[in-house]
Amino acid sequence: MSMEESDVIIVLNPKNEWTSASSKDELADKFKEALAVIPGMEVEFTQPIEMRFNELITGVRADIAIKIFGDDLDILAKKGNEIGTLIENVPGAADVSVEKIAGLPEMNVQYNRAKIARYGLNIQELNDMVSMGGFAGKSAGSVFEGEKRFDLVVRLDKDKRQDIDNLENLYVDLPSGGKIPLSELAEISYQKGAAKISRDDTRRRIVVGVNVRNRDLQSVVDDVQKLINNNIHLPVGYSITYGGQFENLQSAKARLMVAVPIALILIFVLLYFAFKSVKEALIIYSAIPLAAVGGVLLLWLRDLPFSISAGVGFIALFGIAVLNGIVLIEHFKELKNHGFESMEALIKQGTKDRLRAVLLTASAAALGFLPMAISTNAGAEVQRPLATVVIGGLVTATLLTLVVLPVLYALFNRPYNSKRIRGRVSSKKTLGLVLLLASFSVFGQQQNGAKLKDLIPMAIENNAGLEAGRLQVKQSDALIGSAFSFDKTHVYYEFDENNLAENNTPLRVFGIQQDFKFPMVYFSEKDVNQARYGMVSSSYNIQKKTISRKVTAAYYAYQIAKKKEDVYKKLDSLYTNFAKVAARRFELGGNQLFRENYGSIKTKAG
Repeated sequence: MSMEESDVIIVLNPKNEWTSASSKDELADKFKEALAVIPGMEVEFTQPIEMRFNELITGVRADIAIKIFGDDLDILAKKGNEIGTLIENVPGAADVSVEKIAGLPEMNVQYNRAKIARYGLNIQELNDMVSMGGFAGKSAGSVFEGEKRFDLVVRLDKDKRQDIDNLENLYVDLPSGGKIPLSELAEISYQKGAAKISRDDTRRRIVVGVNVRNRDLQSVVDDVQKLINNNIHLPVGYSITYGGQFENLQSAKARLMVAVPIALILIFVLLYFAFKSVKEALIIYSAIPLAAVGGVLLLWLRDLPFSISAGVGFIALFGIAVLNGIVLIEHFKELKNHGFESMEALIKQGTKDRLRAVLLTASAAALGFLPMAISTNAGAEVQRPLATVVIGGLVTATLLTLVVLPVLYALFNRPYNSKRIRGRVSSKKTLGLVLLLASFSVFGQQQNGAKLKDLIPMAIENNAGLEAGRLQVKQSDALIGSAFSFDKTHVYYEFDENNLAENNTPLRVFGIQQDFKFPMVYFSEKDVNQARYGMVSSSYNIQKKTISRKVTAAYYAYQIAKKKEDVYKKLDSLYTNFAKVAARRFELGGNQLFRENYGSIKTKAG
């Protein structure tokens, strides 16, 4: 806390005696309106214990702390004031306050080094004079009282160190004799300095605090982030983070992202252990989604935000929602074992028998949470979301248990006649045959138009040598963890003939023996296994690259041969056509030169 901040604790009368406000938020607004006549004062309303907890956990007192990190205090103060002005009109944002880190008046002494040298003085002497004659004082010795020791500090009288004039008129002894006022050797003035320097992880920062009223924390932060991203431009090296209660909310949400799936998995595992059937466990487990829908719906109807307490409420709801399903399904199984053959009669009788139990179970739980749901006392903001989620979820979960769950049970347990089964089998065979033929067709098309990028993976996958190398890599990888395997534990039971009991019978000895190597041996074996794994992996990769190179060379050789074949086919076609033309001209009577070359042309064409 800086010198510009103070805490004022107001003890309120009981709430039933209030006359000007009906809630704490309304009372805080009236306080703020009454104190607005005092210029330059920022007021932040909170509760003492909540304030201290926030300060201890997150380092700030407000619900939302906008932290700006940087090096220059002036830039931090400027950006903090810009953000404070920008977010004042965000709905739900109240008590916007900017941390005071600058503006503290201080006396600044700027030495004139030329004059100091002219008078034969030095900076150290002047600093000692300012320290002693100024305001801090200087230790001149020690005073002892018994075993206690106190510093003897020399400084000017209180009346002589009131303002800047006292410092200006402070006389300095000259080496040549005489005195001179300090104002002749330095320029003394008031300047605004740092009022407070706060750091997080060694970085300077300023905090813009925001309390949230009549709105949920997450939506306020979303609006604030949008405004800051669109309107505030920070220099290089400056950054913004969000803390306070919002930081706790984010960490709690992260924990819920782990806790909720674990709770759901454990519920399913326990259902499976109870019924020894995945099918029946899934039927009962289906109560959870509809229960969640009811919880979310009632939160929306009551205009309550999703909070940590609401998340805890969902975990409690999931456990309660499956209880009625367990009661109903267990009774269905009991009726089935007693000889009910008609599924319709079984469901009607079972639902009728367990209707009262299901309604009473859900009603008892919902009524138990009702006082929390309608509470307006202190702490109600935590209780209301939890109770609302449980009550809303129980309503929809009960409807599921009585309507949807019996339908699901009938669908999962209806009998199938043999004709229908044979029809399904034959249809499956037909479908499989069609898919098989289609796959052969596609495979043939791929082989005809094979490309290099397809041939290399195919060669790597089907190469027997590479398969052996791949298995060696897996073996080496598995052996890394085997370095810490211990020898087998020996359990023995024997008679100790060297030690006799009182009746001269050997003592019976029961023992367990476990051999351990020196710890460094295990680590050395692990290093060796890792080195072997690296060597085998490198060898495998070299083999893969060799195969790829050979396939690539063969592929391009094939392409070249293919091109040559096409060229020779074209030449053959040209020579054949030319031979036909030559033969025709020969028949019609060509010249002597043509007759001489005809034989060689015919030979080439042939």
